[in-house]
Parts: sequence; C-alpha cells; structure tokens
Amino acid sequence: MPEGTDHIPSPLHFTYPFCYEPHPLCVKAAESITPACRQLLINEAGGKMFGVLIVADGEGRRHFLAAFSGILDGTYHHPGFVPPIYDLQHPGSYFQEEQAVISDINRRLDAMDADHPSAPDLREERRQRSRQLQYWLFQQFHILNAHSESKELTDIFKDEKQILTAEEYYARKNRPNAQYRQIRLQPIPPAGAGECCAPKLLQYAYLHHLHPLCMAEFWLGPSPRDELRTDGHYYPACHAKCRPILAHMLQGLDIEENPMLRRNREMVSKVEYLYADTDIAVVFKPSGLLSSPGKDDVPSLLDVVRQRYPDAMYAHRLDMDTSGIMVFALHPEAYRHLQGQFYRHEVTKSYVAILDGEVSDALPRSGTITLPLLANPFDRPRQMVNHEHGKQAITHYDIVRTSDGTTLLHFNPQTGRTHQLRVHSAHAEGLGCPIKGDNLYGTPSDRLYLHASHLSFTHPSTGERMTFDKAPDW
Repeated sequence: MPEGTDHIPSPLHFTYPFCYEPHPLCVKAAESITPACRQLLINEAGGKMFGVLIVADGEGRRHFLAAFSGILDGTYHHPGFVPPIYDLQHPGSYFQEEQAVISDINRRLDAMDADHPSAPDLREERRQRSRQLQYWLFQQFHILNAHSESKELTDIFKDEKQILTAEEYYARKNRPNAQYRQIRLQPIPPAGAGECCAPKLLQYAYLHHLHPLCMAEFWLGPSPRDELRTDGHYYPACHAKCRPILAHMLQGLDIEENPMLRRNREMVSKVEYLYADTDIAVVFKPSGLLSSPGKDDVPSLLDVVRQRYPDAMYAHRLDMDTSGIMVFALHPEAYRHLQGQFYRHEVTKSYVAILDGEVSDALPRSGTITLPLLANPFDRPRQMVNHEHGKQAITHYDIVRTSDGTTLLHFNPQTGRTHQLRVHSAHAEGLGCPIKGDNLYGTPSDRLYLHASHLSFTHPSTGERMTFDKAPDW
C-alpha cells in the first residue's frame, strides 16, 4: 500500500460499483500510480480508464491491484498491472490464426472492385468468421465470483438484448422492424465485455485468494469525441458491459447499499406542493429524487404525488439530480392538454445553474448551443453528442457572472432531451464547463447545481396563463 495509508481504516462493506464516492484508500492508491499511467499514455491517441482494487491477503495485510481498460500502448501486459482475463495476443492461438484469415479477406476485398463477382461471397465469409470468432472468444472468458463459481460470458449475457456498438445500434434502428428485432435478440455480449478494469481486478483477486475491500475507476487523458470524460475524475462501472458481469462477480461479497437509494429516500420529505386544483398539481422536486419510478425499488416524485392524487400523471420530467418545478395532470384530459403544450413548445421553462469553472472569455455572454444528443446504449443513463444519429437539442443561455472559479447562468431549453443542459454545459463544443456537482459529466459534489426555477403554461381547463417561480436553495 502507498505511504500514509496505515491509519486509514478499511471500509465495512465493498464498494457499490455503479454509484460511489472513492474510498480514501482507493484515492491514495490511484494517486500513487497516476504518474506511471500517464507515462503509458504518451503513445496513445486518447485517454484511458484505469482502476484500483484494495485487497486483503490471508493474514489480513492490505495491498492494492491496478488495471487498465482494454489494451494500452499495443499490449495487454504492463508491469504493475493485472493481466487480462483472456489474452487475445497469445502467439499461435486460434484467435490469432482466425484474425489473420479475416485480415487476408479484408486485403482481398480492398484490392477488388465492389461489384466483383467474388465480393459478396467474401463479405459473407468475413461476416461468418468474425461472428464465430467473437462467440468463441467470449467462451474463453471464465468469470469467477467470491464463491469461486465460474461462468462463461455467454451465460452471463444470455438474458441481455443489446449486442451492438452505439453506432450500429442507431444506424440499424432505422431498418424494418422484423430485421431490427432479430438483431437485438441475439444473446451475444457486447464487444470488449470482460476487458474493463473492474472485472480484471476482481478476477485476479479471486484467482490469488485475495479478499476485495474497495474499488475505484478513474479516467486519465483527453476525452473521447462523443463521450464526456474528464482527466483525473472517478467514474462508476459501465452498465451494458459491466453490470451483468459484476452482478455475478460480486456474489459472496458484502456490498454497501447503493448511495443513490439512501439519498432518494431522504429527499421524499422535502417535496413541496406549490399549487393544486382539480386539474393540475405543481410540485417542487428536490435534487436526488427520481421524477418517475426507475429500476431500483425506491420512491419517486410520482409515487409521492399519487399518495395524495392517485390518478396523477407527470406532464414532463426532470433529471433525478435536478431540482425544481414540475407540473402533474390529475386526469387524462388535463394530461393530453399539457402534453400538447409541451409538444408545440408553448411551455416556458427556465433553469439556473452554477458551472464548475469559468467559461472561456471567447464565448458570447448570451447565445445558443445546438448539439445533437443520443443515449449511450452501453453506459446508460449517459448521453452522447453524435452529429450523425443524434436528435436535435437546442439550448439558449445567458451568463450572469463568472467569479471564484464558477459561472452563474440561466438556461432556456428549446428542446427537452435527456441530460441536455448537462451535456451542453460540459461538452467542448458547448460551454466546455460541466455543471457543478455533475457526477456523470463532471465532478461530484453535495448536489447537482441545476435548478428548474421557472415554469409557465396554460391551464388546461380555464385557459389562464399559469406562471410559477421558485429560487434555488443554494
């Protein structure tokens, strides 16, 4: 273990990997390997995810393991980092032999015209060989858990539907329904499954009879073009590749409760009713409370409102971490009326936000951000900027002031895409500065400093223009 960690107590429970604050032991371990990681990134075109796992040996002594995601500087093996679960580069392996055959087919296709009589057969052979090789490869990953139980990746992912890259997913989504459904139902793990930091670290620990204590993953280097990653920041494990794997690997460990669930329950008491009649209810949603029920069995704002108004329906939603004003319809006719107003952009919404940094002086003080967004199917709920497949997202902004390393501004979104304001703030083609406390696209804090402060719409029965304002409590 790094110096200065002897006095730091071990955690009582293992890290919940999809939502966590890095334990001080992990922070110390990450800091100790960061210089070596940066040295390895010199020849890389982009950044890389790294991870550390604190373990205890049979005598109770603590150690830490380190890993990187995928391949780094052309190899899976670097001193001081755990090896891959399966080495794709092993000389003379079946994988290498088949890769050579597929590469030869690619060279032959590149050398011939697209309408050459042999081209269709070669492309089909390439497709079949690639698919068979991918399936064979996943069968080589024998994933362990704390009970010493082993599963192949194909068994772990047998109930998962998503098998395509983000680009393939959105490109093929426009195909006929029958063909699209057939593609989605093939139970093959996504490319790169089992090569992320968390599975590599846990697998090594189990193989060497080490007891996992806590874990953290962090990004170093420049961000990918589509996704938002910040150098030196900690990140949860991804969902599409790692969630099914970790659901198996963590069996037998005493896992801490999801911190999001604890906070969600605490926020229920802070719900406030701003207005209500027989048609609508206008409600203040605190930061940390889901707008609508999610996969985790925790109360949402809709659940809370339905305790008072059983037939309530939300006319729009706010992100879990965003606080502010929401309007609920209390019967179907009111719901249809409000939905129509949102669809026709007749509802006025304003947000106030604090950015975690001062925006560039080159940016105009008022302006419009137009960046198309789409969901990252492999890392939900994250969104991506994608100019080919993304949906149009338009945000108007006004900078109020910049001081003390922060920026206060107002947002008026013209569209209502998921995480629109968060991505438009953080992305380099937007404001280039994440919202303070953004645990997905920036640095976690006590809360996300984004608040829906103003909402104006037409009452569905009276036709009166209704306007509500509530200042943030920060």
